[in-house]
Amino acid sequence: MKKHPAQLETLVLDQLPEEAVPSYESALLAVSATVSLFRDEARDTWRIEAVRDTLADQDALQAALALAAGLTGHEAVLERTLTESDGWLARTIEAFPEQAIGRRFLVRPTHVPARPTYGRIPLTLDAGLAFGSGEHASTQGCLMALEGLARRPRRVLDLGSGSGILAMAAAKLFRVCALATDIEPWSVRVAEENAGMNGLKPRVRAILADGWNHRMLRAQAPFDLVFANILARPLCAMAKSLGDHLAPGGTAILAGLLGTQVRMVLAAHRRAGLVLERRVSVGPWATLVLRRRG
Repeated sequence: MKKHPAQLETLVLDQLPEEAVPSYESALLAVSATVSLFRDEARDTWRIEAVRDTLADQDALQAALALAAGLTGHEAVLERTLTESDGWLARTIEAFPEQAIGRRFLVRPTHVPARPTYGRIPLTLDAGLAFGSGEHASTQGCLMALEGLARRPRRVLDLGSGSGILAMAAAKLFRVCALATDIEPWSVRVAEENAGMNGLKPRVRAILADGWNHRMLRAQAPFDLVFANILARPLCAMAKSLGDHLAPGGTAILAGLLGTQVRMVLAAHRRAGLVLERRVSVGPWATLVLRRRG
């Protein structure tokens, strides 16, 4: 029997204020196959487009949008249009090429044949992954911040790990073990699969955890290096917990925030005893490298 291609739809959120972009982008990433961002310079607003299967969970979409609205105080209007599915997956694969990031890393999708990397560390990922594929500026900023670390960490945590790309990068760069955590079971499964595909089992372990609320995190703390590529407001809310679980002299790499949100995030972490070492900017997105005093 011939299998008919899935019917796709495009979701559009238009005229978003900049401060609402991270939350709504995260909402659509949770329920869509791919997400793109566009800035309207004239209006100083943003447009987010996502593509997904029309049969996908509608309740999950509404819940994600409601959460974003609650976090931002901005209720976005959702536009939906049907999208031709023929050739869409092929175009998506073509749009996800092998990419060099910073001086050290090479993100290679599974559809690209393996070849010698000559001085770069390869990270193999599936082209179908929307979050943590290396395409987003926040992921790029984290990898660029990682390669600039002067000291080799012994205990590494990737908080909100998505595909597990940052945990894998640290494990390969420093030849250490890394713990990857996420609140989504699907992300945990994907991170485990990626770790195996990159030859990093059992050095990279993925577990289901809500922030710092897991016994394994408390047992393995304090950490020498913590990644938190999430959103500005959750970063602020967890600043004290990060400071409590970071080793003296340890490093935190924070991302998922816009340049306009840096001051807010820095203030929360300075109160937790962390100081800014440097900032990496990729487009409008910022990555902060913080260190705990001591």
